[in-house]
Amino acid sequence: MTTVLIVDDQPLQRYGFRILLESVAETEVVGEAAHGAEAVRRAAELRPDVVLMDVRMPGMDGIEATRRIAESGGRSRVLVLTTFDLDEYVHAALRAGASGFLLKDARPEELLAGIRAVALGDAVIAPALTRRLLDEFAQLLPRPAGDPDEDARLNSLTDREREILVAIGQGRTNGEIAARFVLSESTVKTHVGRVLAKIGARDRVQAVIFAYDRGLARPNSGAQ
Repeated sequence: MTTVLIVDDQPLQRYGFRILLESVAETEVVGEAAHGAEAVRRAAELRPDVVLMDVRMPGMDGIEATRRIAESGGRSRVLVLTTFDLDEYVHAALRAGASGFLLKDARPEELLAGIRAVALGDAVIAPALTRRLLDEFAQLLPRPAGDPDEDARLNSLTDREREILVAIGQGRTNGEIAARFVLSESTVKTHVGRVLAKIGARDRVQAVIFAYDRGLARPNSGAQ
């Protein structure tokens, strides 16, 4: 059973999500919130597996709420729902600690699959799609200033782990990485786990963000 907290300032939108989620046996809606501050409070109280987070809300928006939930160190993971024209919000949400995002016009089965993926600790967005979206955002947004802590985490990687991080930043799957470096997929999975742990990333989406921030990946730098 995956427990979900629905966060959206539109009552009708929350109702629609609740009807969908309660139509399947494997998900349980444990609460709702109408704005970011309420989302942070209810996430701490209810400790849901997944917080289904809107972005644009009055008061504290979904990005700040995502940041606070992620920084709390709790078990809840955030799945952001947005519209495609909110490019800067998508990127900011990923930086804030979201485990992924879906568009609000996603099909019901896509939303349910995304919730399951996030609950299992995976990124919702396929690596190749992550790369394509970040290719667009990276050209529009200012790059963050150098961070000594992030530099230290990068320097803690072995040469092989750094290669794996670059490949993740390019949007390559474990299978593609295995083929590129002539490794087994189980070995790649072990390397990926070590990379995530060393750089402090919760999942592959956060690893892609880290790779972009450190200059290891660039727009259109993925596999051709």
